[in-house]
Amino acid sequence: MLVDKFVHRTLTRGEWAILAFFLVQALDAAFTYWGVSAHGRGVEGNPLLASLMFSIGEGPALASAKLTAAGCGMILHLTHVHRIVAVLTGIYVCAAIVPWLWVLTQVPVR
Repeated sequence: MLVDKFVHRTLTRGEWAILAFFLVQALDAAFTYWGVSAHGRGVEGNPLLASLMFSIGEGPALASAKLTAAGCGMILHLTHVHRIVAVLTGIYVCAAIVPWLWVLTQVPVR
């Protein structure tokens, strides 16, 4: 049956890489929204995203940035450059997730 083909298969490394990339993008969006809500727009470290937030608001800016990143990640996945997707995922964890975790747990809310 066709459903069994998809239910009982294992994911490839490339599929794991793009799923991890999407998860990290979602976490970054959630942490960024939480951080900007708690600490103000000035806490955003990316000047392009910060200026977009000032222009169109936090939600639309984050949605457009994360959808663009997810789309670019999907293009990389579909062109079979999975190592780049995996490396970008690691960079996002180190450059976005870890700093936001520090800000959200250590910096007092104003």
